[in-house]
Amino acid sequence: MKVRLMLNLFMVSMLLCACSFGENPKEHMGEIYTIALDSIMEKDKALNSDMEFIAIDMSNFEEVSKKQKEEILNFFKAKYKVNVMDATFEELKEKGYYNPDTLALDGVLLRIEKVDFKFNHNVFFEGSKYRSGKGAIGVEITVHYKDREWKIKESKNTWIS
Repeated sequence: MKVRLMLNLFMVSMLLCACSFGENPKEHMGEIYTIALDSIMEKDKALNSDMEFIAIDMSNFEEVSKKQKEEILNFFKAKYKVNVMDATFEELKEKGYYNPDTLALDGVLLRIEKVDFKFNHNVFFEGSKYRSGKGAIGVEITVHYKDREWKIKESKNTWIS
């Protein structure tokens, strides 16, 4: 009886340990942020029309290294074939990328406002894509690790202006 109990305890502890092993999201932040940001970029493609640039506000990307930030920018430059930069809305206005006649950017601004690391290899993002006051969307995205890769689990619009 004791042997059976010990065997059961051993099996349960092995299962619990096996479930906790896997990829640590914090070791793959560049890849995870790229996937989330590209998911935002794919939403409301009309906002991408005639864009001259993509700006990504990385001012709050604390978990992302400088090298990973460069990799994110390079991904977007290669995929969308436009100028890509790390800039806030205020910096874009200062650099002349905001058109006061149309009250719009000549490109799009991607932002991540919230990041939450969830249990079971899920990372939740709240973000937005901005072109103008009347051309912007908010998005919630969940990126998860499945089949040995990070991918979108869910992506939905939360608001549109």
